[in-house]
Amino acid sequence: QLTMSLNSSTLLNEENSQGPKRNPECLESLELQTPSSFQDNPLQQLQLASQEVLEKAKKSGRSKCPRCSSSRMFYCYTCFVPVETVPTKEIPTVKLPLKIDIIKHPNETDGKSTAVHAKLLAPDDVTIYKYPCIPEYEEKRHEIALIFPGPDSVSVKDIAFHLQKYTKKSVCDNNDDCSGEPCLKQAKIEPKEEKNLNECISSNRSEGTRLKKIIFIDSTWNQTNKIITDERLQGLLQIELKTRKTCFWRHQKGKPDTYLSTIEAIYYFLVDYHQEILKENYKGQYDNLLFFFSFMYTLIKNAKCCAGKE
Repeated sequence: QLTMSLNSSTLLNEENSQGPKRNPECLESLELQTPSSFQDNPLQQLQLASQEVLEKAKKSGRSKCPRCSSSRMFYCYTCFVPVETVPTKEIPTVKLPLKIDIIKHPNETDGKSTAVHAKLLAPDDVTIYKYPCIPEYEEKRHEIALIFPGPDSVSVKDIAFHLQKYTKKSVCDNNDDCSGEPCLKQAKIEPKEEKNLNECISSNRSEGTRLKKIIFIDSTWNQTNKIITDERLQGLLQIELKTRKTCFWRHQKGKPDTYLSTIEAIYYFLVDYHQEILKENYKGQYDNLLFFFSFMYTLIKNAKCCAGKE
């Protein structure tokens, strides 16, 4: 779940550096291909907004950031806004079911971070912090979790169960017989109390699902130790994503393919959260979080194909 990310301008430079090796037929096919052109493209089933705006921007080349005037491709990774050739109204906006904090390692190159994708596409729900300037989480740890593959990490489906341990008050506090213990531990139940007990159990389960914020660390694996050991992150419920494989083209050498880029981790967590915790059918609600990522993936696949690397 840890990050490596992408530098869109670097990627295009990498692609352009392969120019002399291509032939006219290959260049023509590049113009015609879409993500679905690759049968092995694991992102081809995504329900994405039209990426025509990115295609036009690619042909136009680098453009200015409307805020800092830096020359960028597609978006400015320091101001978190699209460049002038990419109108904001043509970029999809994704509404998330909870807030996301991204803690970025100070040595993580801005231009290589996919974390900016989340901020661009879900601006109202995503906040990016540069370590060590991060919030205090202790008082709200009953409603916050951290994505990290540690020894005590739990799966997404077990969030509700484990988060109950962090609640400040038991929902049974108003019941003198509960003494702060979960209702499930009450041994004797009178018939007239059964209804109240069921309501208490239901409330307990509901309380356990009240995850309001999820934290992601944006760094390479070798950089993450400094952040994960910070005292402000201690005691938080840790969640591991271990059933998905990364599509990222800058995979960290020697690490398993279940280590995802930041935007992949955010996307897959939300899909699992939607199904496992919200108990709702997933219909592509968060697919546009991969709007930029999938486009870059296709550029790199095309470039490698034409360079004869695949």
